[in-house]
Amino acid sequence: MSTERAKRVVVVGAGWAGLGATHHLAKQGYDVTLLEAGPYPGGLVAGWRTVGGRSVEAGIHGFWYPYKNIFALVRELQIDPFTPFTRSSQYSPAGLEVESPIFQNLPRLPTPLGTFLYTQFKRLPLIDRLSALPLLYALVDFDNSDAAWRRYDSVTARELFKDFGVSARLYRDSFEPMLLVGLFAPGEQCSAAAALGMLYFFILAHQPDFDVVWCRGTVGEKIFRPWMERIERAGCRVLTDRRVSDLTLDGESRVTGVVSGNEVFEADAVIFAVGVSGMQKLVGGSSVLRSSKEFRDVMNLGAVDVLATRLWFDRKIDIPHPSNACFGFDVTTGWTFFDLNTLHDEYRDEPGTVIEADFYHANQFLAMSDEQVVPLVRRYLAKCVSAFGEANVIDSSVIRLPRAVTHFAPGSYQYLLPAVTGFENVFMSGDWIVNRHGSWSQEKAYVTGLEAANLVIERLGHGAKAQILPVESDEPHIQVARTLNQIGRDWGKTFLPDFWLP
Repeated sequence: MSTERAKRVVVVGAGWAGLGATHHLAKQGYDVTLLEAGPYPGGLVAGWRTVGGRSVEAGIHGFWYPYKNIFALVRELQIDPFTPFTRSSQYSPAGLEVESPIFQNLPRLPTPLGTFLYTQFKRLPLIDRLSALPLLYALVDFDNSDAAWRRYDSVTARELFKDFGVSARLYRDSFEPMLLVGLFAPGEQCSAAAALGMLYFFILAHQPDFDVVWCRGTVGEKIFRPWMERIERAGCRVLTDRRVSDLTLDGESRVTGVVSGNEVFEADAVIFAVGVSGMQKLVGGSSVLRSSKEFRDVMNLGAVDVLATRLWFDRKIDIPHPSNACFGFDVTTGWTFFDLNTLHDEYRDEPGTVIEADFYHANQFLAMSDEQVVPLVRRYLAKCVSAFGEANVIDSSVIRLPRAVTHFAPGSYQYLLPAVTGFENVFMSGDWIVNRHGSWSQEKAYVTGLEAANLVIERLGHGAKAQILPVESDEPHIQVARTLNQIGRDWGKTFLPDFWLP
């Protein structure tokens, strides 16, 4: 007796989105092939070891309190990869500027009061902090809907903060640094819509949202390796060093296969799970994707350069908090540094100090040699913690990552792809895909992977959909404010002429 063959799905890209889609579809009995252009699964967050055996990665990635779906995955995998929740600091060339508590340990106040009252500002005057109050209207008005994105996306974040009366010092010392390490670009180069979405998810929706844990090693070792073992046990083929060049179509414009070099992987459905730069390379090389306007429009999107450095010092240095954000050292570049002796298991007993320092919108640094980069990083660290000025660097790693992360530039929303494309069996996932979940960064990438898997299940008619945990509901006062605001907008559309640009 013959049995019906399993439906074939090809997933392109082995980061959070691709692994999420692959894992769920494999559990549902699909014949899944995962193609990764790089030498190992995981993409930019995987991490690897140097020739000398030291672990390095393309920047440190935090896991914030609202990452419900990633935390659920970790529980499913029965692994324990994370540190406890940690406190953080913020530095300028003048020294310590801000210390953040662990917000969930403090009495919970209606948002944004907890964030406002519990954060310890060392120099920022109260009058400057109060200038942010009018901005609350924009946070209420921006509800992550398509209309809200289109209303705010053409405006720069800097224009938004200026129009709502944020003081110059508050913008320079607080909002601009958050943009540089959250959206990886200065405010005049960031979409106001993206800024509002990012700030609300990570900081302002609920008091504990800014609380963060870190991997106790590289994400590749602590999460992706056991995850890959689970995926392979489910029967999935994982193929690295497979750069996709094109797709094949049938007579009705349905995709039938994915081309990589001389190989064609037959497919009943395809999920793309690559970043903006990777997608642009695919479009540029694919006659099929170039035939579609929505994919050609992806070429209008941008990406931001990142520099990831890891320095080994010859002595122990007392660093107040393990995670630190820095501003004011370069006009258009933000950076962070992390005490890996505290965060990573393998460096806990290191005789010296191990620091990861990552620079975002690091265009001007990528052209520098390692011999130029390392002393610069040491000088910057010494302005934050003076003991770095007396320590010697005994080893270092410098990783240049051109066009590594999505640039949410003003006007870019119209070119972002939705999960469902013009090819009926091709679906998109990744942290730059349009969706309504409300999450950002790694959590959004993983969620969109599950969403793409669910779309495949809808189309091919087999298996149970992945359960996707929603973000925590808006607090009651925010819900009321948004309802009243929408009533006002609807009334205005009905009775007032359309005088103003959105």
